[in-house]
Amino acid sequence: MALQMVRSRMLVLVMMCLVLNAFARASNVINSSCQEDCGNVSIPYPFGIGNGCYVADWFEIVCKNDSLRKPLLKRFNYLEVLEINVTKGTVRVSYPIFSSCTNVTNSTKNLELEKIPFGFSEFDNSFVAMGCNNSASMWSIFPDDSVSYGGCKSPCDRAPFTNGSHCNATNCCQATIPSDLQAFSTTLESKSSYNNGSRECKYAFLVDQNWFETSFTEPNPNMSVPVVLYWNFDNTTFYSLPTMKNMTAREYKKSSYSCQRWARKSRNFTSIFCQCRGGYGGNPYLLGGCVDTDECASAHLNQCTYEERCENTEGYYRCVPPNYKNKKPFIIIGVSTSLGVLFLIFGGWWSYKVIKKRMRIKRNEKFFKQRLLLQQQLFTNMNRVNVENTKLFKSKELEKATDHFRADRIIGRGGQGTVYKGMLANGRIVAIKRSNIVDEKKFQEFVNEVVILSQINHRNVVKLLGCCLETEVPLLVYEFIPNGTLAQYLNSQNEEFPPTWDMRLRIAIEVARALFYLHSAASSPIYHRDIKSTNILLDEKYRAKIADFGISRSVAIDQTHLSTLVHGTFGYVDPEYFQSSQFTNKSDVYSFGVVLAELLTGEKAISSSRTEDTGLAAFFVSSMERNNLFDILDNRVLKEAEKEKIIAVAKIAKRCLNLNGKERPSMREVAMELEANQMSPKVSNLQEKYGEIEDVRSEISKQYDVVYISTMSSMDSILATSSLDSQPLILSS
Repeated sequence: MALQMVRSRMLVLVMMCLVLNAFARASNVINSSCQEDCGNVSIPYPFGIGNGCYVADWFEIVCKNDSLRKPLLKRFNYLEVLEINVTKGTVRVSYPIFSSCTNVTNSTKNLELEKIPFGFSEFDNSFVAMGCNNSASMWSIFPDDSVSYGGCKSPCDRAPFTNGSHCNATNCCQATIPSDLQAFSTTLESKSSYNNGSRECKYAFLVDQNWFETSFTEPNPNMSVPVVLYWNFDNTTFYSLPTMKNMTAREYKKSSYSCQRWARKSRNFTSIFCQCRGGYGGNPYLLGGCVDTDECASAHLNQCTYEERCENTEGYYRCVPPNYKNKKPFIIIGVSTSLGVLFLIFGGWWSYKVIKKRMRIKRNEKFFKQRLLLQQQLFTNMNRVNVENTKLFKSKELEKATDHFRADRIIGRGGQGTVYKGMLANGRIVAIKRSNIVDEKKFQEFVNEVVILSQINHRNVVKLLGCCLETEVPLLVYEFIPNGTLAQYLNSQNEEFPPTWDMRLRIAIEVARALFYLHSAASSPIYHRDIKSTNILLDEKYRAKIADFGISRSVAIDQTHLSTLVHGTFGYVDPEYFQSSQFTNKSDVYSFGVVLAELLTGEKAISSSRTEDTGLAAFFVSSMERNNLFDILDNRVLKEAEKEKIIAVAKIAKRCLNLNGKERPSMREVAMELEANQMSPKVSNLQEKYGEIEDVRSEISKQYDVVYISTMSSMDSILATSSLDSQPLILSS
């Protein structure tokens, strides 16, 4: 039953929308070339602007062409039109008031509406007098010589609400006007015995009663007020209307509108007024102007109870009680349908729960295998430094830290995953890397990165805080590094911390130290295999930190190379490794040489702007061989660094980029020579003291061995610092 009533209501709403659309499409003008409005006032037919747009001259409106765009009745002394109501047959105009500011009796005649099809509406207007002891009267003389009087006297105190008066201000009174009023005279008579020579102004005027009660404030001699006029047609005008031309009595009876005739005292002819029939609405003076309306779709529907239905017959509605005998089959069908829907909902919910439970069991089994694999890998490395400090995070803990991995928390994307910025429960800011896919190969890389980073504890290597295996894809938690990557730093215009020569040299030394640590000082040698400027991060003090150990490998101490499929980034990959598939520690040296060339030139590793060599490595080496080194260096390097130091660092980079891996220096040698370049005032001073460059290297090596013996024993105890800054960490593949 209830379902049927809902359907009925929906059908009614659809009908209402169709009716409203029909009204919206109906035009209020006789043809499309006629102007439909002037300013904020709609101008419906029989009124109109321009030739052929109005029924007779008295209905012509002029739209004043100024900023206000006021509609004016042309034949009616250009009175301003405020509103036209076709349904009621009225037009509101702005009408001047009659006033006198002397003690002399004054009169005026208002003859604007004589012998024209307009009159003052006795239902909408009132006659108002204002002023202390003001006696105002009005009379109208009709064509049959009859006279109608009216008026009132305004007191000098607040007028009470008597005789239906709505004049509730001081010095004010109100009176009705006679019917069929077209022309009238007004007299203002001052009672001198009361005003004692007062110069207060007195007023008498016709006014729209509703406007007077709601909007009137204070009068002044030059103001105008709204007045409501009615209109009618004589026989000639009436039969020129589009709806009446060539219409038979039979057609008129079946039409959607009707017209009434009545005699007025102010007329010497019978006047005619039209309106839409019951059940229709719109403009009765236009063909098709009256549109059928559904009374049951209007407010009348609310008068019928839920058990009753509304019937619409020829524009009239009635509420019909239900016939339960005829509706019994529908009730049975409705109940059966409802039970069926409930069964489907319950069955679907139960099936969803069962499937979700099975998926959760399978996922838990998979997560258990993953945890077991990771724990086995970690257990084999328990004798190594820092493994016991790797924490297994809960998935809910990391979801809360990243606000359920919201998009605005993303601070970096790479080939292996997406990096989010998060805050743990203890307030620590971290970077959380979420892997892209969960195939076996990627999970092995994930485990590999956890195991390798668990062995490393160096100030220039990103610190791994822990991981999470409770989600569909693995999650790694790192310390947060705020100042982005080295690639971003070299390519951006950082005015506060520009990439000066000293800054570049310090970053190169820190990366070299970290690689030397990985190759020589860690518990077992580690090959990074993807050294590049986007995998070198900068902390809050712009110290370098190597990141992204997904394809890194740990090798035995006596192992010289690693045979594997070629991995890495184009532009940084060792050509010798690319040909032989054998990765050595000298392959990391080649990649570092590319980074060193980036620091010197500010160029990218791969660039289409270079005509001869798109790769920076080949371009850098060939430029040095052609003695064009200073033509390719970054301007800041040329301005800030000494020529001898630039040449020394460039030679180190060239040696690192040697196509023969055996000819490349080790990271130990590279780190020592860069530190010597940083510490010495001029390389030439060392040459003068020790002779040729080979002797310089020998002396630096002796000095570095002393430092190495005293410091490397404690290097593993140095903790990598973290930052609470708000700048992003980028971990690229």
